[in-house]
Amino acid sequence: MPDLEAWGISPGYHDVSGQWREPPPRTIEAITTAMSIDSDKPKPGPPLWIVQAGDEVTLGGRWELQPDGDAGSEVVSGTLPSLEPGYYRAFHDDGRGLRLIVTPGRCHMPADLRIWGWAVQLYAMRSKASWGIGDLGDLSRFGSWARDQGAELVLLNPLHASTPVEEQQESPYYPSSRCFRNPLFLRIEDVPGADFLGGELEAIAARGRALNDDRRIDRPEVFRLKLDALNRIFAAVPPGDGFDAFVDDGGELLARYATHCVLAETYGPNWREWPADLRDPASFESRQVRDEQKGRVRFHMWLQWLVDQQLQRAGQTIGLMQDLAIGVDPGGADAWMWQHVLAPDMSVGAPPDEYNTQGQDWGLPPFDPWKLRDDCYEPFIQTVRAGFRHAGGLRFDHVMGLFRLFWVPNGSSAREGTYVRYPYGDLLDILAVESYRAGAYVVGEDLGTVEDYMRDELGKREILSYRLFWFEPGPPRDFPDHALGAVTTHDLPTIAGLWTGSDIDAQRERDMEPNVDSTEELHRKVESMTGLAADAPVAEVVRRVHELLAEAPCRIVTATLDDALGVEERPNYPGTTGGTNWSMALPVPLDDIVSHDGVQEVARILREQR
Repeated sequence: MPDLEAWGISPGYHDVSGQWREPPPRTIEAITTAMSIDSDKPKPGPPLWIVQAGDEVTLGGRWELQPDGDAGSEVVSGTLPSLEPGYYRAFHDDGRGLRLIVTPGRCHMPADLRIWGWAVQLYAMRSKASWGIGDLGDLSRFGSWARDQGAELVLLNPLHASTPVEEQQESPYYPSSRCFRNPLFLRIEDVPGADFLGGELEAIAARGRALNDDRRIDRPEVFRLKLDALNRIFAAVPPGDGFDAFVDDGGELLARYATHCVLAETYGPNWREWPADLRDPASFESRQVRDEQKGRVRFHMWLQWLVDQQLQRAGQTIGLMQDLAIGVDPGGADAWMWQHVLAPDMSVGAPPDEYNTQGQDWGLPPFDPWKLRDDCYEPFIQTVRAGFRHAGGLRFDHVMGLFRLFWVPNGSSAREGTYVRYPYGDLLDILAVESYRAGAYVVGEDLGTVEDYMRDELGKREILSYRLFWFEPGPPRDFPDHALGAVTTHDLPTIAGLWTGSDIDAQRERDMEPNVDSTEELHRKVESMTGLAADAPVAEVVRRVHELLAEAPCRIVTATLDDALGVEERPNYPGTTGGTNWSMALPVPLDDIVSHDGVQEVARILREQR
């Protein structure tokens, strides 16, 4: 048996109640197999050197330093010169080479940051002009309105790319790629050359707008209509200025992603079921497809350029906080490109807690910490960098995953999983580099089972904590300063759902085994803190809760449109699939949201009392 602690494999863990839990032996065996463990302890790491900017570092001999993306270099000896945070190649006179990462150690954090804004599920926030789903044009419109109301940010659901097939993935937290974005969010009328189609486009748009009649979002039909329009535009009008530069900047990563899209269109969404010679992105056959299908590869690159442009424009209306999902679809693009650093037959999840008594299995393959290290963390670097693009901030979903992840062997229940630890020092140093380069702050979603040292370390790294009215024992005025304060999240009850009791009913309908005692206790907490009677109208509860939230000393406070509109269902019911998860539009179109009494009232409270 290998030394489990040396490999970062936990033989057990303390659950949310403090009780020690041990996984069955078959779990440990499955994890050691997935990690290809063939020795008692891990071997020495790759030639990688991470140093703190400004530290005095003694060098042995002469080294040539080359910044990434820069043709220049300098020869140094004695001590390491002061270097800008970033990535370098270092070559010694004796022929040795290594990867040098210079980190500021802490993430970017404006000293005077004290803002409020809205948390938005973009797919749900559609206007009368939308094609059945909220889009980046809607985001620009909402951002301008929110800014006029005093808000300074919009926190978005992940906009990560899904596989370009008709059966579109509904969950934004189960993406094909975290490095690229979903063209479903494109406003087609804003695509350069769209007006060239004239009546053709208007006929497609009319069918798209008709989808707004059903509150349930029909992603397959949205995909068919938007892809039809985009194919016609691409065939009729050459890509505009800036496209070639975008392709050059995207390099091999963009080329491989676009190649995956072409292969998925031909062979299906799961690369593990493709012909064997196409399952390797570096194979001769995969590169042959890239060469033979240049036009289609270029089309998928063009889609990413369009999304990037529209996202940039939306970010000019208001600060955007992007959301970085904790993992990816095992059959998707990132898993295809980086299969060599993922743990096969493993899934990320969470142990049972008071709100999810069965535990959670998210179906996302984890990075193998040792293989990731051996790759000098390049997949992690690219993923985080993409998250910061056109953003003023980044919400890092399940930030505890930088320290440890709960691994569940495929075919086992979430109750049978255990934790695997990660080199959090290295990962946080890299996150700090990317935050510094982007000039963007970081919020760590540290909800659930969190060890004390994790929050201490995150605080030292200037990563804001995540504090919820639903979870904190005291009122929002007792929340910490170094945090984002909110009422709830997409995985938890809305105010209306809690207050009316409909959330418990919805959980039972989905066989979720709801924790009724905890929910009733939370209801009593809201009564006590708001001073309202149990039969108070939902609108009054929403108002009082946000008055309390406005008292939070947190650097950032966010409200959800769902709460302001009195929506009862959550965006997502963890541990379930289908149903209403990630598929229900807000009951009010954006055209009316901006004048809705509840939305106006929440905006007024946060504007005047923050």
